Amino acid sequence: MAQQNNSIMVKGAKQAMENMKYEIASQVGVNLNKGYNGDILSKDAGRIGGQMVKKMISEVERQMAGR
Repeated sequence: MAQQNNSIMVKGAKQAMENMKYEIASQVGVNLNKGYNGDILSKDAGRIGGQMVKKMISEVERQMAGR
């Protein structure tokens, strides 16, 4: 079985991801609380995560186009 490494490689990345999560949640109309959010619908969690991935991909594509 492959070993996973989920350690943060960039200082400040964890807080930036948290900030993005709450920003996107408000944009898609999902009310997140600080701390536990296990009571939200899977559909809503997927919308938040999906939008986070789209935003990160767009940023990387923008950076690559500038090179």
